[in-house]
Amino acid sequence: MRNLLKIMSVLTLLVAYPTAAPAAGNEDTFRQLELFGDIFERVRSFYVDETADKELIESAINGMLQSLDPHSSYLNEESFRDMQVQTRGEFGGLGIEVTLEQGFVRVVTPIDDTPAARAGLETGDFITHLDGESVLGLNLADAVEKMRGRVGSDIRLTIRREGRDAFDVSVTRDVIKIQSVRSRVEGDVGYLRVTAFNEQTDIGVRREIAKMSEELGDSMLGLVLDLRRNPGGLLDQAIKVSDAFLERGEIVSTRGRGDDDAQRFNAKSGDLINGLPMVVLINGGSASASEIVAGALQDHRRAVIMGTQSFGKGSVQTIMPIPGHGAMRLTTAAYFTPSGRSIQKTGVTPDIMVEQARIETADQTSRVREQDLRNAREGDSAEPDTSVPVASRDTDDYQLARAIDLLKGISLYNVRVTN
Repeated sequence: MRNLLKIMSVLTLLVAYPTAAPAAGNEDTFRQLELFGDIFERVRSFYVDETADKELIESAINGMLQSLDPHSSYLNEESFRDMQVQTRGEFGGLGIEVTLEQGFVRVVTPIDDTPAARAGLETGDFITHLDGESVLGLNLADAVEKMRGRVGSDIRLTIRREGRDAFDVSVTRDVIKIQSVRSRVEGDVGYLRVTAFNEQTDIGVRREIAKMSEELGDSMLGLVLDLRRNPGGLLDQAIKVSDAFLERGEIVSTRGRGDDDAQRFNAKSGDLINGLPMVVLINGGSASASEIVAGALQDHRRAVIMGTQSFGKGSVQTIMPIPGHGAMRLTTAAYFTPSGRSIQKTGVTPDIMVEQARIETADQTSRVREQDLRNAREGDSAEPDTSVPVASRDTDDYQLARAIDLLKGISLYNVRVTN
């Protein structure tokens, strides 16, 4: 899974150890480091197969970091370059955000319009085998590396999904180009889809809202912001997107280990849609940066949050470059919504819970209506009231349909109140 990133520099410190005996509190640490060195030498000398020192040390570093939490890890030079490319919005692979859980690779979300999404992978799927080989024992970086490969080549994923027997899916690797923001007009409602928070997201949001505003003008009833299956990304982009719809107030706060590490980020004046009603759609694939946006708009009562419980990642990772090597991704802070909530493990709870469902029209051919009754009187002629849009819609996306109906209902209420 891609995490919230803050790029920072790290100074290499040259430490001259004193000749005096180490402080008592450090003795245990030095003994443990000696133990590590002893085991390292024994593995090099006696393991049945020849080993590479670099791989052993990188694996040891990764083991240390991944024992802290699922989001801390070591990035070698190649992985670090890949991560930098992804934050710019283009990278190679299958198009899935993943984490490690119960020893298996768990799909956080398939990214829209990627090989993984087209192959039918779903949030919550467990990948147990890659080309027939078990992923048990692999760390997350190794598993991701095995899923990468030559563009156009296939990989067979063995999937374990709740309620089904294990099954195989063949996915063709491709260059993943993420257009993180898309929009369209649904009648008099604007629909804004944000799939990730990369370096282009804030610019994309402003561009797409300007297009919809120009098309709809004063007839625009409101906006649906779709953050479903959005795995997160850059913290600064989450702050900018939240700020785009808030006039004032705190957006998010982060708290690190020390008292001096706390930060608060506040909105600046200016709402791109001038206070029009908003519905934000979330689900179990909405994580990290998308939860920051949903939590901020919910706490400020700027938007109605609709859908299902979000993923529940309430931590911030810092990418620390290691000169001459790669980088370390380390969890350095927890974040909190404006009301002081931590969503770690719990996620954002929607204001209106709506499970995804399929819409089907019920058979009404056998129903008797007034017009079928004998001697039914004719209705009085009147011009239809076209000032209020009808709150109905045919769509395969049940959650989106409910969001649009809600915005039309709010519009209907406002019209009635003002008349």
